[in-house]
Amino acid sequence: MSRNYKFHNPEGLYFISFAVVAWLDVFTRNEYKDLFLESLIFCQKSKGLEIHAWCIMSNHVHLVFRSINDQKPELLIGDLKRFTSQSIVKSIQENPRDPSLKGELAKQSRKEFLLDFFKKEAEKSSNVKHHQFWRHDNKSIELWSNKVIQQKIDYVHNNPVEEGLVYKAEDYVYSSAIDYSGQKGLIDDVVVFRMYDV
Repeated sequence: MSRNYKFHNPEGLYFISFAVVAWLDVFTRNEYKDLFLESLIFCQKSKGLEIHAWCIMSNHVHLVFRSINDQKPELLIGDLKRFTSQSIVKSIQENPRDPSLKGELAKQSRKEFLLDFFKKEAEKSSNVKHHQFWRHDNKSIELWSNKVIQQKIDYVHNNPVEEGLVYKAEDYVYSSAIDYSGQKGLIDDVVVFRMYDV
């Protein structure tokens, strides 16, 4: 588990970001995003992960969440990262080499590059045996006011817009922005935050 998780309030609402080692673009394939999504849904249904906002980018993930059912947030996120690391690395291992690669590229496919890189990163870590997929550092921030909650949710949803992937946040499939636009996204039961004037 990361040495950098900072969850001081077990019942708090948190914004967290975590990235693939060296910010490698792994989530360019939908099958890897889908594996992460399956794990997120499993944690939501079975481990007490209450999801308020999420977004999967090419090399990192943003999440606004609360841990419910007396589950410690650091253990919940640790389980999520550990399982997704194993499942995505296994999927990369089982992927055939891309037949369209020619010449020098064919000598070392992206698959081999990623697996070699993850293995070398694991050798640098005392708590990882085979492949280091996620970076150890994570940015977790407890959200304490309506204004800060809305800022972080907007930040999560505007990531694909800022990257030039879509014009409108709700058009990005691998995000909860569509839930916030009144439509149904890929994850059921996203807790849509609404700020009310008092």
